[in-house]
Amino acid sequence: MINASILERRFPGRRAQLKRDILLQALQCFNAHGVEATTIDMIRAQCDTSVGAIYHHFRNKDGLVAALFFAALEDQQQLMQNYLEQASDLREGIAALVYSYVDWVVAQPDWARFQYQAHSSVSKGPHGEELVRRNSERGSQVAQWLAEREQSTQLQDWPAELRASLIIGQSENYCRSWLSGRVSTPPTAYRDILAEAAWRSVSN
Repeated sequence: MINASILERRFPGRRAQLKRDILLQALQCFNAHGVEATTIDMIRAQCDTSVGAIYHHFRNKDGLVAALFFAALEDQQQLMQNYLEQASDLREGIAALVYSYVDWVVAQPDWARFQYQAHSSVSKGPHGEELVRRNSERGSQVAQWLAEREQSTQLQDWPAELRASLIIGQSENYCRSWLSGRVSTPPTAYRDILAEAAWRSVSN
């Protein structure tokens, strides 16, 4: 069953109940049929509401996809911040980035599946600039945290845009394999190994 708590945090209160219901049913449709194949009418039938209500809240399918995508992104980022706050040095910070990513995917597999498949649609659609802005803000936050703790142990002088891939790339690859069923062992079983690999990728 899809975890609805992400929507409850992103759209709290009784007045947002219909919006949450539409988004939850849309998420189920997107994961079952794919973002491209899912239509507004399929979502309407699933949540037993009117097309007008869906357009009122989200304007179109792009709006629905973006609302779900950014809700997932915010939840993932909040977990990352929580983990970083508990890290005391650079190596623990790199591990925190890996742990938060892996733990979120395992805790929210339906959201993660959607996030992977919807990324291209959001980045190339009308909300692409917002995605670029959010990613830039998150990247700057992480870069600042790392810079403040980079003292005796130095990181490799890799380009900032490459560093994120070196830290998270191996975890993302394994998470995708796990979500697709190509591997059966959950990523959390390997998170220490993935964190060590990330550290070796960026440290001197």
